[in-house]
Amino acid sequence: MTRPRLKNTEARRLFLDRHLLLRPGTGPGSGADLARVVTDLGFVQVDSVNTLARSHDLILWSRRGQYRPRALDDMVARHRRGFEHWTHDAAVTPMQFYPMWRLKFSRDEARMQRHWPKWRREGWGTEIDTVLRQIADNGLVSSREVGAGEAKTSSGWWDWHPSKTALEYLWRSGRLAICHRRGFRKFYDLSERVIPPDYLNARREDAEIVDWAMTAALNRLGFGTAGELAAFFEIATRDDAKAWCACALADGRIFELDVEMADGSLRRSFSSGALLDHIASLPGPSARVRVLSPFDPALRDRARAERLFGFHYRIEIFVPAAKRLYGYYVFPVMQGDRLIGRVDAKRCSETLHVSAFWPEAGVRMSVGRRAALEAEFDRLARMAGVGEVRYSQDWLRLT
Repeated sequence: MTRPRLKNTEARRLFLDRHLLLRPGTGPGSGADLARVVTDLGFVQVDSVNTLARSHDLILWSRRGQYRPRALDDMVARHRRGFEHWTHDAAVTPMQFYPMWRLKFSRDEARMQRHWPKWRREGWGTEIDTVLRQIADNGLVSSREVGAGEAKTSSGWWDWHPSKTALEYLWRSGRLAICHRRGFRKFYDLSERVIPPDYLNARREDAEIVDWAMTAALNRLGFGTAGELAAFFEIATRDDAKAWCACALADGRIFELDVEMADGSLRRSFSSGALLDHIASLPGPSARVRVLSPFDPALRDRARAERLFGFHYRIEIFVPAAKRLYGYYVFPVMQGDRLIGRVDAKRCSETLHVSAFWPEAGVRMSVGRRAALEAEFDRLARMAGVGEVRYSQDWLRLT
């Protein structure tokens, strides 16, 4: 039987609609509206990089122009509509997903027990009960408040002192939860003091969790291979994913199709009838120019972004043909269903400084496109809380 084929233009539209990037973003970007955005995305990666805006803030702002950073803090720390844990990286996840994370807690704990004795400084295992008792007796802590008397200098990003390692172990295994952040510093407390009881006490069977994780991933991607679906939340293993796809395929819940990539090649993927039926009702892509976070969920799988959009993006890359070195954390720029370039921009005191914009090959910088790009920088300046946009003299790199 011939597999259905999804044209590249259709695949982009479906993928961007699932990532809330196809249409103009409307809504206040706070309260219940923000909780819906995070739920529709599945999670928002949290990152400390703040050259322009923090990654999670830029992700949410690109979907809701009225969003401001305080809204996510309120959602997590005040209203408890989300919790922080791990997908492929640290992320804010909708609180209603918490029961599904119990499988991740147990699997992460087993993984840490296998590997951390080789990867971490000695002594962290004996500090677990001490750290847990300190928090139980005295309340929430950050990593600064544990490990009195321990040497806290480190030789690298992951070279934690033993009590910090114990703290992270307790968080990753679900016994602690992040209560709030101050600046970007995390404060931990017992999970029962942070997670609402209805979610804390809910239990699911492992098979139910895997089914949820795979179904939820497919709904948020639109289509994908078994590996791509497993990688979305990183709850299901690759073996879980293969078994789920085989079962769902046999049951008629999903089917195989060929998705056309940007270069015309075909990639065998899975989707569902409901998702493909949705394509006919999708509008054309918004003409807005959007500056995206380097960790935007639509782009975090760099290989998939290159296949689907023809956009080769790494945090720092050298393009030999153009003899260009893009600096650290250069931001991707999208217009419609196309990645049109990348921008080097930083928040400097009271200004947004645009050092360079490199259009992609074949992207013509018409008067209208340039005006749309500059309008996005004006919007970005307001979100970043600065008063003006300043451009370097040679900021538009057309050659």
